[in-house]
Amino acid sequence: MKPLGSSLPPVSPLAPELLPEAIRDYVFDVADRQQAPPDFGAIAALCGLASIVGNIARIRPKQYDDWEVVPTLWGAIVGRPSAMKSPMMRAALAPAYALQDALRKEWETAQRAADIEGALSSLDAKEAGKRAAKALKGGDREEARRVLAEHARDGEDEAPCPRLIVNDATVEKLGELMNENPRGLLLIRDELHGFLARMEAEEYQSERAFYLEAFNGDSQFTYDRIGRGTIHIENCTLSIIGGIQPSRISPLVKGAMTGERDDGLIQRLQLAVWPDDIGSWAWSDRSPDALARKRFDDAFRDLHEMAKELTEPAVFNFSPEAQNMFRQWVTEIQLEARAGKLPSVMESHLLKMPKTVASLALIFHLADNGRGAISAEATARALDFADYLRSHANRLYSAGAAAAENGAKLIVERRAQLPQPFTARHVHQKAWAGLADRDAVGTAIDLLIESGYCREVPVSTSTAGGRPTIAYAWNPALGTED
Repeated sequence: MKPLGSSLPPVSPLAPELLPEAIRDYVFDVADRQQAPPDFGAIAALCGLASIVGNIARIRPKQYDDWEVVPTLWGAIVGRPSAMKSPMMRAALAPAYALQDALRKEWETAQRAADIEGALSSLDAKEAGKRAAKALKGGDREEARRVLAEHARDGEDEAPCPRLIVNDATVEKLGELMNENPRGLLLIRDELHGFLARMEAEEYQSERAFYLEAFNGDSQFTYDRIGRGTIHIENCTLSIIGGIQPSRISPLVKGAMTGERDDGLIQRLQLAVWPDDIGSWAWSDRSPDALARKRFDDAFRDLHEMAKELTEPAVFNFSPEAQNMFRQWVTEIQLEARAGKLPSVMESHLLKMPKTVASLALIFHLADNGRGAISAEATARALDFADYLRSHANRLYSAGAAAAENGAKLIVERRAQLPQPFTARHVHQKAWAGLADRDAVGTAIDLLIESGYCREVPVSTSTAGGRPTIAYAWNPALGTED
């Protein structure tokens, strides 16, 4: 029998210097207090900052070319249940929620003032109607027309409440929200699997196409619905962040690798991180770092204020030194991706990385109060961050094979709970972690057969005929469990 090992490759840890100074200390402070990987908070924070910038600030990664990048970021934090994914996300995105709350309160105040003005205008209109009626009765039609024109009000729709964050919306409603908030939005899903699984279903392929466009940040999209009519979205700008368990993302990755769903959706999760579990735990009960939290909050608030002041998108370029660094890196990536030595899913992932690195360089630059040409320091940090992300992408795309190995090991460990011989249906009914669907069970059993742990055995069929059942018997060398 061949040993059932783990094919998950190692990943790079998140070094503090990979993050902008403005958010670095707070991310690691929360991670220490939560006893969680800092990667979770870092990725959530970066996606949050990207959504605050939206499409109002852009980068031209080439000196003369008109190629523009809107810094949308799609992130996924992969970890087992109770790995503190949700608490880390909430802490990292607290400033974004606070900004949205402030915008809502300002809107509510403005609406109350508008309601008062509307009531006064109604009174004025009634008085003007009386004067117009009196003039008309006296035969002065022109005076009546003048009085009514003076107090005529254009039809004013209620201003929509501004939004920065959405959690769950149909694409039709999301399109309306994008038109109401043209800078862009952040989609936050505590459990990203529900969103991704929906995108896998055949009946939601039109939604999938919409989200594929939204990744670019500056694409237009028009949809026609009987109930809502035609809605045209000028800028589909959307950043995404969510958590997902390894067992949930593995089948989705497998679909991309087999070509079943290889349209680039999974590869757009450029900020997908799957850090190692923290092996040790220590009681931590201390006050949060107040200065670190203030700097973290200020980074979000400053970018929000910058975006509010801009009436047209601000376009940034690399400094000469940064331009050379980026050009050299892109050349290396392109040559590697086009050499034909990588799986197609990784090729696609690498070819999307230039947009990600350019976006990160811009966000790093702005977060640390850069306002001119993007510095070499911010660019070097983005390139180092790309190496870190590359190691996590390697782990992500190994998830399909790892899921089969983990499932196979679990079946072996719990074989005493199965009848002898057993069938795939017996395993599926147990609903063990990572083996909740038939495809995962079948893949794990195929690996067990290939590795010599079990073999197919004949099963007697009923006189009624029907499809024969495939059963499996364990290799006697395994022995029995206590």
